[in-house]
Amino acid sequence: MRYQTLLGVIAVILATGAPAVSAPQAAAPLPAAPLLMPQMPLHDPWIVADRATGTYHLFTRNDARMTGSRQLGIMAYTSRDLKHWTQPKVVFGWPKDGWATDGAWAPEVHPWRGKWYLFATFHNEKLPLPAKGARPLHRRSTVLAVAGRPGGPFALVRGGELVAPAGQMTLDGSLYVDPAGKPWMVYAHEWVQTDIGTIEAVPLRDDLSAAGPPRVLFRANEAPWAMAQPQADGTNIYVTDGPELFRTRTGTLLMLWSRYGKGGYIQGIARSKTGDLAGPWEHLPPLVGRDSGHGMVFRAFDGRLMMVLHRPFTRALGKLYELRDEGDTVSLVREATELDLEAYPTHPCEPGKRPAADDPGDC
Repeated sequence: MRYQTLLGVIAVILATGAPAVSAPQAAAPLPAAPLLMPQMPLHDPWIVADRATGTYHLFTRNDARMTGSRQLGIMAYTSRDLKHWTQPKVVFGWPKDGWATDGAWAPEVHPWRGKWYLFATFHNEKLPLPAKGARPLHRRSTVLAVAGRPGGPFALVRGGELVAPAGQMTLDGSLYVDPAGKPWMVYAHEWVQTDIGTIEAVPLRDDLSAAGPPRVLFRANEAPWAMAQPQADGTNIYVTDGPELFRTRTGTLLMLWSRYGKGGYIQGIARSKTGDLAGPWEHLPPLVGRDSGHGMVFRAFDGRLMMVLHRPFTRALGKLYELRDEGDTVSLVREATELDLEAYPTHPCEPGKRPAADDPGDC
C-alpha cells in the first residue's frame, strides 16, 4: 500500500509540472504463497518429512528474492503435500564474526540423539590453504548447526569448527550412522585440490566432532561412466558432489552422488559390495542425466519412496521422482510431474526431445 501511494504522489507531481523529487527505490515484493516448484529457486535441495507435524521441510541456500534477507545462510520452504509450498524463512544465519564469507551450500538436516543437526558447506577465499599446482586453494568445509526441531532455527555448533581436516578443501558433508550406531560424516574432497575428486568418510564422536582421520571410499574416475574434463591449466579433472547414503529393505547400502558429464550434471548411484561404509563400492548406471543431480531420498507420508534433485545446474529448480526399492538397488518409477510441474521438459542439447529418465545427458 505504501509503494502504491508513493507512485500516486509521483504521478501527481509529474502531471502538475512541479519540481521532480527522487523517490526511494522500493524493494521487490516477496512472492506470494502458496508457491509451486517452478517459482522456487532450489540448489542442492534437502527434504525432511516430519511425521509428527505432517510437514515437509525443504532446505536450500538463502535467496534474498524469496526471503527478503541478504544474510548468508539457509532457508526452508514447508509443505503439507509436496506441491504447494510456503514462502521460505531463514532457518540459519551465519554469524557476522564467523570465519566464512560465502557458501551456505548443500544443507542437510539429520536427527541425532534427540536433536536435529544441520550440515552445510561454507568457505572464505581470504583464508588460503597451501597451493598445490597453479590453483589457489582456500578454506571450504562443512560445519554443523543444531536445533530442537527439524524446522529450526539452528544455532552454530562449536563456533563453526571444521569437521573434515582443516588442510582439505571439502564440501557436501552428510551424516551416516552405521549398524553399530556409530556416526560418520561422508563428504566430497574437491577436485580443485585433488584433480580427481574423492568421496571420503570421517568417523565422529557422539557430539559429532571428528574422532579420527578420514578414509577414501572411492575416486570419481572409478565410475565407468566418468568423463575427464580438460581445464585451462592443462589438467584433466573429475568432480565428486553430493554424497547421500541409503539402505534398502534388504540391507544393501547405496550412495547417491553426482558429477559432471559431457551433457552437464549427472545423478549417479553406487553400491557397497559388503554392505559396509568401507566398501568396496561398485558404480551402477546413472539414475538421471539431463543436467540433473545432487539428489536425496526420502519417504513421503503416503509411504512412497521419493527422490528430490535439482535441474538444471544453472538457475536450478526442484525435480521430484518416485522410486522403487528393488532390494539390491533403487529404480525410477516415474517423474512426479503432478508435483513439480516439470519446469524444464526438454533435453538441454536437443530442444523438443523427451529423453528417457536414465539418459546420461550426453549431447
